[in-house]
Amino acid sequence: MALISDLTTKVLFETEKGYSYQCDLTNSIIINFVDTVSSYKIHDFLIFQRKVNSVDILNMLYDLSDQSDAQLIETTKRNFSRNLTICEIVQLRDLLNGTKFTLTLHSMLCNIVNVELI
Repeated sequence: MALISDLTTKVLFETEKGYSYQCDLTNSIIINFVDTVSSYKIHDFLIFQRKVNSVDILNMLYDLSDQSDAQLIETTKRNFSRNLTICEIVQLRDLLNGTKFTLTLHSMLCNIVNVELI
């Protein structure tokens, strides 16, 4: 029971399709998206987030071919490899961008508190 309460207190961001949290033991960000769990060091997380954000959604929407209905999204270390539809890409983008926002906000607050204490 203590493990569940620890997890819920460390959730960084949550959407309908998934959530992210920080693992203090492995010093990594865990992404659970549609029952696919992947783990990233912060540098790898930022690369993955930029990769998902770089998908040209408008081009996929206007392209009427069957190949444009989904796109393979994978990371360099094979933490995540899935063929995602346009809706799933938007949902994953929302989860990753929300996670990055939370990390950035936490970092800014820590910097302000540290400056105040000095």
